[in-house]
Amino acid sequence: MRVIYNPEMDPTWNLAAEEWLLMHTHEDIFMLWRNARSVIVGRNQNTLAEINLNYVRQHNIPVVRRLTGGGAVFHDPGNLNFTCISRYAGSCGLDFQRFASPIITALQAMGVPCSFNGRNDIIAEGKKISGNAQYISGNRVLHHGTLLFSSQLEDMANALRPNTAKFSGKAVKSVRTRVGNIIDMLPHPMHIEEFSTTLLQQIAKDQPTEELGSEEKGKIEKLATKYRSWEWNYGRSPRYDIRRISRTAGGTIDVHITVRHGLIAGIRLYGDYFGIRDVAELESALLGCHYDVRALADLLADLPLSEYMQGVDAITLAGCMI
Repeated sequence: MRVIYNPEMDPTWNLAAEEWLLMHTHEDIFMLWRNARSVIVGRNQNTLAEINLNYVRQHNIPVVRRLTGGGAVFHDPGNLNFTCISRYAGSCGLDFQRFASPIITALQAMGVPCSFNGRNDIIAEGKKISGNAQYISGNRVLHHGTLLFSSQLEDMANALRPNTAKFSGKAVKSVRTRVGNIIDMLPHPMHIEEFSTTLLQQIAKDQPTEELGSEEKGKIEKLATKYRSWEWNYGRSPRYDIRRISRTAGGTIDVHITVRHGLIAGIRLYGDYFGIRDVAELESALLGCHYDVRALADLLADLPLSEYMQGVDAITLAGCMI
């Protein structure tokens, strides 16, 4: 296993680094890294619906789309990110616990009483301290997660616009009560640098730690232009006639549909769901379908829906659209 500590703080560069390592390396990788203040939205999300646009503009907080599904998150230097890249065992779907378990073991060794919870979270003392997401490309899987160490939760609450399908009551209050910082749960105080070093030692064992090479950095810099583009970060937000937002066992689904003469003429399926295939394929398959729950359910039943939206069946998704 290759163990990397990446000191770069530019979120566009760091997300490009993950993609480049996934696509152009063959060995198993574990990487730790941090971002400057930024909002990182999931691959399938409608960016403008997930952020407080006025707040991020006023505070010059970049908004960047990542490769993986899931929900929007706030990053700052008090948040430590980990990335695992490994061989994908094929036909096993998304397996969050496989990669979260070593992190949980390491945190427990440091005295943090944490456990895996729900679809993709690590919790401690009843609060979320880590969210995880995955992306599969060919025979490789990228898993990454956050570790809230000493993050500015006030900024997090202000920068993100919580979805009303997820939270009840006052939105800001909902965000604050769901998350917590690891620094407040440690039996002995430590700085984030010490925490990072200790975590690396726990995960890497006797493996040496390295930084990315100069040749790799040059190639990553070229790829980073994608993550700095409006088209990648905001461009997938078309006009629509009908909007439906629902909470399902597989996550929140935000459906935007254009209907012409009773047929679906345009569709976008946003949300914090996970899948192993590009949802654009599913959207294309739905074009031209009668805007009718039975027609939609019949069409969806013939598709490998769980590969696009894990935990969502055809009848549920059809109901979300009507």
